[in-house]
Amino acid sequence: MSQQDNFFGGFVVGTLFGGIVGGVAGAFVMSKINDSEARESSTGNSDKKKSNELLNDSDMESARRGLEDKIARLNEAIDDVQHQLSGVNGMAASDNGEQAIAKDL
Repeated sequence: MSQQDNFFGGFVVGTLFGGIVGGVAGAFVMSKINDSEARESSTGNSDKKKSNELLNDSDMESARRGLEDKIARLNEAIDDVQHQLSGVNGMAASDNGEQAIAKDL
């Protein structure tokens, strides 16, 4: 029983310590992000932001098209494999069915 008590106590202490450390780290990171966003907005680089957004949109569009092509190729490959396996499984299923009928007789 003492092992279970030690485990439970260690678990509670670890959870509390991890929560505190994680909270402090999260607050630190968020303050750094907010500071960098505040500096960007104060410099007035709206044209640069717009060009980055357009670049990101075009990059996302080309990535989307590439993914659609890959998905189409994967679907074709899956269909081919299913077709090949249906021939193999169809033969095996009919053999098993015949064997089951023969056992019943």
